[in-house]
Amino acid sequence: MMRSAEISRKTKETDISIKINLDGTGEAKLDCPIGFMVHMLNTFARHSLVDLEVRAKGDLEVDQHHLVEDIGIVLGQCFATALGDKRGIRRTGSCLFPMDETLARAAVDISGRPFLVFDARLSGIPLVSAVEGKAASSFQIDTIEDFWQGFTNSAAVALHIDILRGRSDHHKIEALFKAAARAIREAVEIDPRYPDFVPSTKGTLA
Repeated sequence: MMRSAEISRKTKETDISIKINLDGTGEAKLDCPIGFMVHMLNTFARHSLVDLEVRAKGDLEVDQHHLVEDIGIVLGQCFATALGDKRGIRRTGSCLFPMDETLARAAVDISGRPFLVFDARLSGIPLVSAVEGKAASSFQIDTIEDFWQGFTNSAAVALHIDILRGRSDHHKIEALFKAAARAIREAVEIDPRYPDFVPSTKGTLA
């Protein structure tokens, strides 16, 4: 049975539709006005092996916070829906991911109890990008924690993501996404030793 979900969420601030397939190959189709988030979502799909389709727009005239956080919320809702009763999953996963001078760590428990520990050691200075013929734009890196908080709450997982060392904020954020993706990939995999059991002494991960 394919573990997939498609969820749309529209508010006065954002309009987001996301579709995922947990048993995919890491394909991504992304329509999002924030270039850095497109890069991160593509990275997440590739390293989690989750097929991901995102269509997102929002009130960027205010700032990027609403859109980035709400993408995390809807993505988490998709994971919760696609996992169902979580029968047969490994439940936990972890990863140490090196990216040049940066080392990121992620650990996840699909426990049904949302909790985020986020220690990215980011500078708070926006990342600036430029496209020929257009004005330079910047990415508010403080919204990354909001993304993961939204994901954690909606997916009902315990997620710890840390930067152990690093210099470049770009590398730190990207390494966090890669580490988290790899940890989540491990946690959602079906364990062939007990594919018909919920991995909890309670008998439920609701």
